[in-house]
Amino acid sequence: MKRNFSRVLLGVISFFPLAVLAQSTPPSSVTALNGQALTLRVPTSSVPFLNFTPDARSGALGDAGVALGDADANALFWNPSKLVFAKQDKGLAISYTPWLRELIGDMYYTYLGGYTKVGKNSVVGASMMYFDLGTVDFTTATGVQAGSFNSREYAFTGSFVQRLSQNFSLGVNLKYLNSNLASGSSSPGLQPGSTAAADISAFYQNEVRDRSTGRGLGWAFGGMISNLGGRINYGGIDRYFIPTNLRLGTALTYYTDQYNKFNFLVDVNKLMVPTPNLQVVNGQLTNVNNNKNYFSSVFGSFADAPGGLSEELKEFTISTGIEYWYNEQFAARVGYFHESADKGGRKYLTTGVGLRLQQKFGVDFSYLLPVRQGNPLAQTFRISLLINLNSANRIFSEDDVSEE
Repeated sequence: MKRNFSRVLLGVISFFPLAVLAQSTPPSSVTALNGQALTLRVPTSSVPFLNFTPDARSGALGDAGVALGDADANALFWNPSKLVFAKQDKGLAISYTPWLRELIGDMYYTYLGGYTKVGKNSVVGASMMYFDLGTVDFTTATGVQAGSFNSREYAFTGSFVQRLSQNFSLGVNLKYLNSNLASGSSSPGLQPGSTAAADISAFYQNEVRDRSTGRGLGWAFGGMISNLGGRINYGGIDRYFIPTNLRLGTALTYYTDQYNKFNFLVDVNKLMVPTPNLQVVNGQLTNVNNNKNYFSSVFGSFADAPGGLSEELKEFTISTGIEYWYNEQFAARVGYFHESADKGGRKYLTTGVGLRLQQKFGVDFSYLLPVRQGNPLAQTFRISLLINLNSANRIFSEDDVSEE
C-alpha cells in the first residue's frame, strides 16, 4: 500500500518515524487553555525502530527481556551482559516482523544477531536491525506526481561483554544508525540522517536448587541504558533526539522438578528524552525543554515533566510475562504491556510458543492481542529462528570462570 504526501508535509518528514510508531488513540494529555496552543506531553523521538522488540520470545512476554535467562543471540538487543552465562559458546538468531499490518501492507523489520565466547569470561557479538517503511509516493501541492521512494532505516551494532564475578557481568554495545526517509527522491534538501550511539548493560543471576529432585529457585536482575548518542539531522537546521531508553527488570525462575520450570518476568522502561513543555515565548510556541544541552535533556528527563512527579511516573511502561518450559524443549508464553493513557495508552496482551531441537536449533512465535479494538498493532506477529553452533560445556565449565 502506497501513501501520498503533499509538498507542504515534506518540511516535517523527519517526524515520519513518529507517525509510524503511532500505536494508540490520541492521549488525554492534550489540553487547550483559553484558546492558546495545545500542549502534547508525550515524549517522542526520531528513529523509534531502535526500541522495537526484535524477537518472538520476548515479544510473547509483553516485551520483557532485560533479565530473561537462558540467553540466546537476541540478548544483544535486550542485555548483552547475559551472554557470558549462555549455555552455548556460539549462537545466531534471525527474526522477522511485519509492521502495522492493519494499516499498511508493505512495512516490516528484521533482526540478525550473532555472538561467540572468547576465553572463559568474555563475549563478542554483532547485530543488525533493518526497518523497511515501504514505498512512499510524493505529490506537489497541486497533486502532480513527484516521484516515489522506498524509505528505510538500519542500525549496525558491535558488542563486548565481560564477566566480573561468578554471578555478575557488564556489557557495552557500540552502534551506527542510518535513517533514509526520502533522500534521492524529488524532495529537495532531504538527506539521510545518521549518528553513533552506545548501550551500557549489567546482569546478575543466582539460584538455589536441589540436584537430586531438580526443585529450586533462580533469580536475576538486569539493567540497560540504550541509544546514548548524538542527535540526528536530515539536512535542515533541526536535530532530533534518538530514543535513549532505560530498562530495568527482574526474573524469578521456579523449578518444579528436573523437567519443568516457570519464568516470571517484570521490566520497567523509561524513554530518556525531554517531555514536551510547550509555552508561548516572544509570541511564538516554543518547546522550552528542547533548548537544553544533550546531557541535561537526557538525564534531566526524569524531572522535566510539567506535571511533576505524578506525571513523571506515568512515563514509565511496564512489561510482564510468564514462560513455561518442559525439558528445555517446549515453551509456552503469555505477557502484558501497559502504558499510561496520558502517555500513549498502549495496552496489549501477548502470547506465543517456542521449540528447541537437540539444543542446536530453535524457533519462536509470538502474537499480539490489543486490549482495545482499532489498535494498529492488532495482528502483529513475530517469528524467530535460532542456531546454536557449539556447546559451551565442551570448552570450559562454570568452575573455571575465576581462573582467567
